[in-house]
Amino acid sequence: MELRPYQQEARKSIFEQWESGAKKTLLVLPTGCGKTIVFAKVAEDCVRNGDRVLILAHRGELLEQASDKIRKSTGLGCAVEKAEETCMGSWFRVVVGSVQTMMREKRLNGFPENYFQTIIIDEAHHCISDSYQRVLQHFPDAQVLGVTATPDRGDMRNLGTYFESLAYEYTLPKAIKDGYLSPIKALTIPLKIDMSGVSVQAGDFKASDIGTALDPYLKGIAEEMQKYCADKKTVVFLPLVKTSQKFKDLLNEYGFCAAEVNGESTDRAEILKDFEEGKYNVLCNSMLLTEGWDCPSVDCVVVLRPTKVRSLYCQMVGRGTRLSPGKDHLLLLDFLWHTERHELCHPASLICENEEVAQAMTENLEKEAGMAIDIEEAEKQAAEDVVAQREEALAKQLAEMKRRKKKLVDPLQFEMSIQAEDLSGYVPSFGWEMGPPSDKQKSTLEKLGILPDQIDNAGKAAKILDRLDKRRQEGLTTPKQIRFLESRGFQHVGTWQFETARKMIDRIAANGWRIPHDVVPQEYHEGA
Repeated sequence: MELRPYQQEARKSIFEQWESGAKKTLLVLPTGCGKTIVFAKVAEDCVRNGDRVLILAHRGELLEQASDKIRKSTGLGCAVEKAEETCMGSWFRVVVGSVQTMMREKRLNGFPENYFQTIIIDEAHHCISDSYQRVLQHFPDAQVLGVTATPDRGDMRNLGTYFESLAYEYTLPKAIKDGYLSPIKALTIPLKIDMSGVSVQAGDFKASDIGTALDPYLKGIAEEMQKYCADKKTVVFLPLVKTSQKFKDLLNEYGFCAAEVNGESTDRAEILKDFEEGKYNVLCNSMLLTEGWDCPSVDCVVVLRPTKVRSLYCQMVGRGTRLSPGKDHLLLLDFLWHTERHELCHPASLICENEEVAQAMTENLEKEAGMAIDIEEAEKQAAEDVVAQREEALAKQLAEMKRRKKKLVDPLQFEMSIQAEDLSGYVPSFGWEMGPPSDKQKSTLEKLGILPDQIDNAGKAAKILDRLDKRRQEGLTTPKQIRFLESRGFQHVGTWQFETARKMIDRIAANGWRIPHDVVPQEYHEGA
């Protein structure tokens, strides 16, 4: 099987990381980009090098999928370590193992710690859990590859506690641009679903609370789906099995041909096959199909299980991102969930790296509710909007700074005007003096007419404040008087008395803010 260019690059990067000493490395590929093929080829290379390879996963479907892909793409057979099945005594060099089986002390103790030289973890975002760590710690010298779809920053931080490097990352926008995944159009349904009563458990919205919150809106959602999903092959993700079953019945009442699968479905394989073959046009599930199930012809995804977890959101949407004949895009239905906007995953979570751009994109999509918009175009527009907003804010800030500076005296101008060589030549000596000026110092300086931006240490700020206080007691000019009169051409106003300066400013004001004809500022001195 010929690898795609990015898959070949990923394979090469993994071995480069291992060879450089990073024994635990990570591969990030979006759902639908063939991560199983990549690690199958990596396993083949390792076997060629004489390694024995363990592929760890937490679900039976993932083990079967990995075993099948390895056989098809490399010709290698796999031994199985799951329930009653064991790899001990097998001559196969690749073992697919269930973490629930492998973690058991009796099972682990049957393996010498150098039995596996390479361990590959499918859906690596699970590997921080105790069960995975127990297995990994039993084989301390093995080189490890973790494979996962797009993780969020929190996931990435968690993974960073175990993995030493990121060998390779291929992003969703790049995969769409390169033609390996379907373009995505997001459509916001103008239906406000109140999530204010939903609590949070283990870092995400509590499924039972979502089920309760969602219940009053199911009919409204079915009506909206009639408008947009009638000719689509749709997968709906729901929070609870009972909600999923109820919604399936409702959709059938609204003219859809809907089926439902859950962990207890005895005819699950048959239902999935019938859906793939077109017997049903909607498939409802309670988070069962987030991993290990592929149906490329799915061209609509409805997420009715709101989440804070980006990797989970990406997995749900990923059920519809694969390419298929006759499919020109994936339609992703989003809703106006009434909750804290920043904590909830939206279509923007799939594509935006920057939080500000993601928020702008979500707001733009909500304004265009009822219209399907390509997420790449939406991201580009949001990025432009953010830049425009930043430029506008910067222009306002600069104008404000300019206005502020007009009213304030630059410290250097003040020092020169009052002929204070001790201030202009000041160098801080003590620790407290060397630190930056305090907020209180800066605020006081500004109130007294000095621009604090140019004062870079607390010692200088303290000296200027002391000098200002002393000048006030001696009845000398203020910084504001100095700024005004020197801007009109008067010299060394800093040496004048406060009253002299006040009288001159009053004369100028009385003359319509023009210099009186009998005054030449450059030649004027106090007492003239």
